[in-house]
This record gives sequence, C-alpha cells and structure tokens, in this order.
Amino acid sequence: MKLISPAFEQGGKIPAKYTCDGENINPPLTISDVPSEATSLVLIMEDPDVPKSLRADGMWDHWIVFNMPPDLTKIEEGREPQGIHGIGTGDNLDYYGPCPPDREHRYFFKLYALDTQLNLPEKSTKQQIERAMENHILAKTELMGRYERI
Repeated sequence: MKLISPAFEQGGKIPAKYTCDGENINPPLTISDVPSEATSLVLIMEDPDVPKSLRADGMWDHWIVFNMPPDLTKIEEGREPQGIHGIGTGDNLDYYGPCPPDREHRYFFKLYALDTQLNLPEKSTKQQIERAMENHILAKTELMGRYERI
C-alpha cells in the first residue's frame, strides 16, 4: 500500500499553503495498492515533536478520519474525505495543518487498511481508534513531511 502527495516528497518540506501560516487546507493525497480484502481505511496525521512542556506525551493529532471507503484513491486538496472524523488534539474534526511552536517538526500521515469497519462514533479519540484497529490491520503505510515556521 502506498500514500504519496504531489505537494511534497517523503521527508520533504510541506508547503506553507497547507499550514497555519497559509490556507490551512489539507494537501492532496494519492492512495494505491490497497489490499483487495480491505473493508475500510483509516488516516491519522500526527506530530510527535511537540515540546514536552506543552504536551507531556509530545504528540499532537492533526487529522483523524476512519471508515473511509477501501476504493478511495485520492483525497483532493482542501477536501475532507468520505468517512467518520475523529477528534484531534485541538478539538478539531477536520484537518488542522502544521503549526510548530518552536522548530522544525515532522508530520506523519499514517494510512491503515482494515478488514472491518470501526464501530465508533464521530469525535472518537486516536487512542480509541487505535484500540479498535487492533488485530484488524491488513496493511499500513505512511508519508512524512516536515515544516518549520519562518
């Protein structure tokens, strides 16, 4: 399974357009090679580089969407994908772009193919979703981009 973006390369700089310094819209994403037996997809975007003084776990969840259709091949720029939205660290349901407070941070877009639909409501947390995904992950891939405010 693959997750790429025409807006930035693996490990590359995320353009400001997709951050709190720009339009704060999601970058375009392309999904391929999803296992044929997949029933749903889960997308989690997280920043593991948050200063411990701001968050003890050092993690900020920017975007969580689950129960996306397994035949999804594109997430258009600035458009939320079909699915159920989990709640981000900033109480956001939709995409919230990079906005590092101190230095360059890494942003991981993690995509999971599952053999089931998750029986969870909108506003579920990342932890609830990860627990529900246990023993149901068929494939996982990730795309990492970097951003530093100027």
